[in-house]
Amino acid sequence: MKKALHQLGEYVLLMGKTIDVPTRWNMFFKQLVKEIYKLGVDSIWIVVIISIFIGTVIAIQISLNIGSPLIPKFTIGYTTREIILLEFSSSIMCLILAGKVGSNIASEIGTMRVTEQIDAMEMMGVNSANFLIMPKIAGLMLFIPVLVISSMMTGIAGGVAASYVGRDMTPSSFEFGLQYYFNPFYVWYSIIKSIVYAFIISSIASYFGYTVKGGSLMVGKASTNAVVMSSIMILLADVLLTHLMLT
Repeated sequence: MKKALHQLGEYVLLMGKTIDVPTRWNMFFKQLVKEIYKLGVDSIWIVVIISIFIGTVIAIQISLNIGSPLIPKFTIGYTTREIILLEFSSSIMCLILAGKVGSNIASEIGTMRVTEQIDAMEMMGVNSANFLIMPKIAGLMLFIPVLVISSMMTGIAGGVAASYVGRDMTPSSFEFGLQYYFNPFYVWYSIIKSIVYAFIISSIASYFGYTVKGGSLMVGKASTNAVVMSSIMILLADVLLTHLMLT
């Protein structure tokens, strides 16, 4: 308990140093573009591939488990859409990104810490937390809606593709289910959740990397701790945001 409170205090103090007005805006925007490309654009391929296959599997599994003639076939498309929009493209996808992006951030900043590059910045009077962490947080939060929308589109496309080869569903009924009682707020709900998750992933990973002590072995441990803690906080935030926004 004492260790957890100590880490929480360190995290809050670090975020206080991080969220500050940059002293040199040209350097900040240069770093921001770099982080958007590294953390966001480089993650599109894994988001698209996973979403296509998961969307296909969801549609097939639902069609196999709806055997009652009393349940209309368009329920397959409707249920697939709801699962992808409400949970998969935001929460599940961000859990996957926590492993890829979070470990990348923690290992990068942790390596700079153990090689004393951060100490050198502090000696020169540079706010190292603002210079290193703020572009990562801002970059991931700005680009995460693109990843979420890409996941929605490709996941639904995977479901549509499954309807052409599935035995118990037709493309027309699947497409009708996709349009049935569509609530546009669910798209905004997923985007808002993903922005919160992006802050959780980038800030927690940055904290574990920034506060690492020891050698290269501890950098690997910090990366693991960052992924685990980010995943736990994403699940907790998912419960809270769902209760606040949908109930």
